[in-house]
Amino acid sequence: MSLVQLKTELRQELKLTPQLMQSMEVLQMTSQELLEYVGRMAEENPLLDQSDPPEQALEALRRQASWMDSGPSRGTFVHDQAASPEEGAADYALEGLPAFLRDQLHRLRLPKPLKALCDYLAELVDEDGYLAQEDLEGLEALKIPRALTDQALETVQSLEPPGVGARSLSECLLLQLSRRGEADPLTMEIAARFLPELGRKHYTAIARKLGVRTEAVRAAERTIAALDPRPGRVFQPEEPTAYVRPDVFVAELEDGLQVILNEYYLPRVSINDYYAQLLKSSDEKETRDYLRQKLQQAKWLLDSLERRGGTLRRCAEAVLEAQRPFFAGETGTLAPMTLSVLAERLELHPSTVSRAVRGKYLQCRQGTYPLRYFFSRPVSGGEVSRQAVKQTLLLLLREEDCRRPLSDQALCGLLAGRGIQVARRTVTKYRLELGVGSSAARRK
Repeated sequence: MSLVQLKTELRQELKLTPQLMQSMEVLQMTSQELLEYVGRMAEENPLLDQSDPPEQALEALRRQASWMDSGPSRGTFVHDQAASPEEGAADYALEGLPAFLRDQLHRLRLPKPLKALCDYLAELVDEDGYLAQEDLEGLEALKIPRALTDQALETVQSLEPPGVGARSLSECLLLQLSRRGEADPLTMEIAARFLPELGRKHYTAIARKLGVRTEAVRAAERTIAALDPRPGRVFQPEEPTAYVRPDVFVAELEDGLQVILNEYYLPRVSINDYYAQLLKSSDEKETRDYLRQKLQQAKWLLDSLERRGGTLRRCAEAVLEAQRPFFAGETGTLAPMTLSVLAERLELHPSTVSRAVRGKYLQCRQGTYPLRYFFSRPVSGGEVSRQAVKQTLLLLLREEDCRRPLSDQALCGLLAGRGIQVARRTVTKYRLELGVGSSAARRK
């Protein structure tokens, strides 16, 4: 019997053509990435023409939605990490913490061996102002006398800012406390021995071990809280402000709330008439082949831009429909909605919706939000969104008595009284995501 057989099979198969790959790439681009991509394609393709976008349409929209003027009046840009530093920006190598420490050491006129070791330690100080114990232990391998190392460490720790050169948080705080005129022995002892307990607000346990009153421990905590746990951070260069350009507006116009694509920053792209005519009239085969290839690329780009705009508009309109009470100002909470539900409603693949909302921003009267902000998973049987639970939880925490803060179990009961059935561990999880401490940490 022959092992070779012939059979006919009918099946559907999706192949990633260059056009489809370009369309997927354009769909997930942010506004700044798309602007740069269109400019680069126009430079490479002579059949693409660019013209300035009309400003009249944007000004007309601004007149109807005055809240748009609360941000930058012109186009804003996503911060580019690879961008060159601004002119006049501080050079950390010349104005950072190590340079500041070396300048102080130069004024002390130290003996050469001690000065050289202090300069070396100044270079080892990290961005927070700390010295790693491993670096100090490495000095022993260099056969440097322990007495000289201790003297150099003491010298560095005597410099400004107070606390610099510390090997631990406790030592950093002790160095700052010792700079004060009359350091409180109780505060010094708590900073040296009981920082973990102090962070957990175990005042009674600390007071019992030290044989003092709880009020004295609380007073020491206030003193320690006023210290700087990262003295070197003041010398770090400030990160430039990152701006975003909204891709979508939701504005209330004459016909009610509407979705408006922010295409006012994009140049108008079209096919160059001269080269299109040359393609038809040229007698050179190489010229025709080249122009035919570039014309195909230009049509693909125009088609990709149209698909991106259409998909983004459909997604934004579905978000508006699902969260209409929020955009109308009737509530500050969101209805539950997921990417998969939206994809099913729009008859799109979830990956397509995910690419469409990636890195995109929506601006409305309430502010500017990432599009993903409006996708909040349901809890409590699918009737309430996670964002709504967190908003309610924040409201309850603001209204609590700071002398008798609510436990997670009590918060769970109050949420249940408002029709939100969640487990206590869920309340704990959301509280931690909101950056709120436990009831013991909130007690004042």
